[in-house]
Amino acid sequence: MTPEHNPDESNGFDSKAFLKTLTQRPGIYRMLNDKGEIIYIGKAKNLKNRVSSYFRNQHASPKQQAMVSKIAAIEVTVTHTESEALLLESQLIKRHKPRYNISLRDDKSYPYVFLSTLHEFPQLSFHRGAKKRRGQYFGPYPSASAVKETLQLLQKIFPVRQCEDSYFNSRSRPCLQHQIERCTAPCVGLISKEAYQVDVENTVLFLEGQGSLLINRLVSKMEAAASELAFETAAAYRDQIQRLRAILEKQCVEGERGDVDIIACASRGDAACVQVFFIRNGQNLGNRQFYPRIADDNDPALILQAFISQYYLDKTPPHELIVSHPLPEAGLLSEVLSTQAKRNVSISHNVRSERQRWLQMAMTNADNALRSKLAEKQNLYERFLSLQQELGCSELPRRLECFDISHTQGAQTVASCVVFDHEGPVKSDYRRFNIEGITAGDDYAAIHQAVSRRFKRLQQGEYPMPDILLIDGGKGQVAEAQKALAELAINSVMIVGVSKGPDRKAGMEKIILPDQEQPLDVRSGASALLLIQHIRDEAHRFAITGHRQRRGKAQNKSTLEEIPGLGPKRRQLLLKQFGGLQGVTGAGVDALASIEGISRQLAQRIYDTFHHQDGS
Repeated sequence: MTPEHNPDESNGFDSKAFLKTLTQRPGIYRMLNDKGEIIYIGKAKNLKNRVSSYFRNQHASPKQQAMVSKIAAIEVTVTHTESEALLLESQLIKRHKPRYNISLRDDKSYPYVFLSTLHEFPQLSFHRGAKKRRGQYFGPYPSASAVKETLQLLQKIFPVRQCEDSYFNSRSRPCLQHQIERCTAPCVGLISKEAYQVDVENTVLFLEGQGSLLINRLVSKMEAAASELAFETAAAYRDQIQRLRAILEKQCVEGERGDVDIIACASRGDAACVQVFFIRNGQNLGNRQFYPRIADDNDPALILQAFISQYYLDKTPPHELIVSHPLPEAGLLSEVLSTQAKRNVSISHNVRSERQRWLQMAMTNADNALRSKLAEKQNLYERFLSLQQELGCSELPRRLECFDISHTQGAQTVASCVVFDHEGPVKSDYRRFNIEGITAGDDYAAIHQAVSRRFKRLQQGEYPMPDILLIDGGKGQVAEAQKALAELAINSVMIVGVSKGPDRKAGMEKIILPDQEQPLDVRSGASALLLIQHIRDEAHRFAITGHRQRRGKAQNKSTLEEIPGLGPKRRQLLLKQFGGLQGVTGAGVDALASIEGISRQLAQRIYDTFHHQDGS
């Protein structure tokens, strides 16, 4: 691919001179404003014809006219084929998110159910991200909650372990999951490898959509057990069959056997919603909605086309996409997706019977979700207006950030930063900070460190500066945030403290401004309070979640793992000999050294580790 640039223009863009030199080969074009910012990216089979149309179209839309008036330069990149141009266009739109393009926001990777294959007793778990681990991946699922629900269902039917290998390897007795019949305790040898493998194979059949085959196998086993008078075993098979039938009746899509995504779009003005229903192996895994950013009123077909090209850019598409509107370039999209997936991927619009019913349901969901989003957006805008009035801001705030701190008696301190704009939460800009190097429980120092780390990044242009910085806390926390910004020479951000009232009830918060003795007198019932409560609660939720994750990791990592020279086999031997970690903690050096493989030097090291931590 060869980049071509137009000559430097000092007095506006000379489109005629530029078009004279423009190639007729396929490629992509980038329109830039006078600040050098990309405002639009497009692709073309014939670059000269496509770019020329912007300057010759007498019936251009107001959006297109506004865009053309801002063009200061155009850059083009020539490609070998139109398919290559489509891929490059999608990549650049996702990276730069130009103002006048339809672009997908906050797109996260698919979550999967993962089955490990390295362990003799495979583990079933949640997975998101690159598929680097050896094992089987089932999905994709539309959300993390859909994966977790599937894992919970599987625990009740086929109790394959879901614990981490480090936890599994250190067990000396069955855990609670075994007691409530959610695990067969392979960690302590209560099930054979052969019997466990049967549960694994049944789990795979279920996840692959082979429900009917699985039920037939279980029926055969139930009948065999009954004929041998093993009535308890037969009853267990019967219960499994009943649970399976109940689940499959909810998930099964009538008349569907393959992998299909059903995609519908609804648009109103400058807002749009795309609804995607995921069907894998004939099972409905759920649905998910997206709200692409669009600059102006757009045709749903164009929105769908842009969505599909960006959404499946780094994902493996299913065998078929069923769309609510006929796409202008369905053939080209199908060709690109097929090349990417290394198999045929079809795009359908005119579908009948059961598929038409599913498509209609997706369209209804998209329309309802968009209506709710628009109503929420209007309410949110009114709350921003109220906030401007209550805080006396000269301009309407556009971006808010809020910080909160979470810890347990000073341990595993985590600070959260959440971001809101006129659209609501901007989750892609959320960040957590693991706080280190402070006195345990010092919330003031934690706020200072978190604000300082965040705003150093903002100064480097990583994110836009907020108009208002909210701090969940009183005068002390506000003073530390103010100090952190002063050290960075940032004076353009308004700091607001949100202190809980004496009874800690919602609606009784005190609004604290720096250098003011008394809390701000906010009108009773002002909708600004609802906005403040919303962002404060979101910051609290995000901080609590991060703290629990950090605390969980610390708890899952056994103290024994940190002792040099004490490998997995010796750790497991110690735990079994002393009946668990508590027994090891209370053992003396002589008792520890009596265990095979534990030298006196290592025993002393183990003893010192626990007694040093106890402060003795």
